[in-house]
Amino acid sequence: MTINEAAAGVHGDTVPIADGSGATLDRGFFGHPRGLGFLAGTEMWERFSFYSMQSLLMLYMAKYLLLPENEGKVAGIGIYRSVLEGIFGPMTNLALAAQTFGLYSGFILVTPLIGAWLGDRVLGRTKTVTMGALLMSAGHLTMAIEQAFLLALLLLIIGGGLFISNLAAQIGGLYAPDDTRRTRAFGIYLMAVNVGALAAPLISGTLGERVGWHWGFGAAGIGMLIGLASYLSGRRHFPVDVIAQGVKRPPLTKRQWQSVGGLILLYIPKLFFFAAVQQAYGIMVLWADTAVDRKVGGFEIPVTWALTADGILTIAGIFVANSIWAKLAEKGNEPHDIRKIGIANLIAAASFLLIAAFSLMAQVPIYGWLLFYLVLAFSYGWNDPPARALIARYAPGSVNGMMFALYSLSGALGFFLLGWLGRFYEPLGPTKYFLLTATLPIAGAMMLIIFAHPLERLLARGDADRDDLKKDGDSAG
Repeated sequence: MTINEAAAGVHGDTVPIADGSGATLDRGFFGHPRGLGFLAGTEMWERFSFYSMQSLLMLYMAKYLLLPENEGKVAGIGIYRSVLEGIFGPMTNLALAAQTFGLYSGFILVTPLIGAWLGDRVLGRTKTVTMGALLMSAGHLTMAIEQAFLLALLLLIIGGGLFISNLAAQIGGLYAPDDTRRTRAFGIYLMAVNVGALAAPLISGTLGERVGWHWGFGAAGIGMLIGLASYLSGRRHFPVDVIAQGVKRPPLTKRQWQSVGGLILLYIPKLFFFAAVQQAYGIMVLWADTAVDRKVGGFEIPVTWALTADGILTIAGIFVANSIWAKLAEKGNEPHDIRKIGIANLIAAASFLLIAAFSLMAQVPIYGWLLFYLVLAFSYGWNDPPARALIARYAPGSVNGMMFALYSLSGALGFFLLGWLGRFYEPLGPTKYFLLTATLPIAGAMMLIIFAHPLERLLARGDADRDDLKKDGDSAG
């Protein structure tokens, strides 16, 4: 059986593409390959687990774990605090919680570098994703044990590294290089992400705030196991793993390296974007816990429920973005993916300028807080799908998984910057801190606007080599 036949499976409307990509013309999932449905469903549950941690971690640490009567129970916490204070200086409990939030979220995006290497060169992507899901499940369940808090974070970081880049790379492998469905496929993928994101605070957040912290973390672990079951049930629809076992791959050409360099330059504005928008799930939650009037009638809405609204709004934002792009495409005016990312940065900046204005009020009305998430949510549809589509489109096949891992690394650096910035929240106060946050995506937007044309040309440099290799293959056939 050829790679294309194996990738296709043996079912009705799947037609293999004879270009060596492993892609097919399968349209069994809303006009996309069936494998996209299983991969998006798996990512939905992984993001459920991740956003469960996002919604609970800082609240759990600041309101429970770091209290004097509880901190001493955590194995290694004294050494951990001493090491961080030795690097960054003395920290309040809030600053330590913010730094931990940034380090955890950042390292879970650094370890995909190792995961991508294992998936590309050693184990194959399917085995690597499976191992990652098991480790993440173990990490969430271990969070139920206060003494093992740091161990639980380590398991989650390692598991996330094995999981993240390999799953995204499998989506890219479902499509031929010039298949225009790819960007919209990553839009569907992002919608699945946000189904998980909206469910996480509603389920895990409510359990953690109202029933018990450990119930919330346990729910995240169960969700991860459901995701693993979804993934394994769809294996026959995924691209075949091609592993270089002791075989030296052809080195990248000069023009391919230029394309890689263009992608790496695009990761810089990603860093700024991430450092800004992720404040909405850390510092922002702690601020809103006391600053926002969350009472509706006689019921006080749990602070984590706003993150559910954020997930719903993000899905709506993706639909709006796709609709705008489709209408512009009909007129021949759809912006390049680079410009879409620049627009995303400007939208994110606007959201933080908005909440800075609301934060001047003695008590912020809940509609003002939700309006912030509405504006912020619309930025995601313009940022993540175009960025992932650019990687899938322009990264050479031999390093495609690694380029997704580097994309995650740029997000990790953004989280590290977020953690470091957290120390300025208390001395600056909310308004100035939110204004400071707004400057980050503005800087990213300016880079993309100024250098859009040179970046477009740089990314396209590798196409000539790909076309030459395809012609050579056709001649040989």
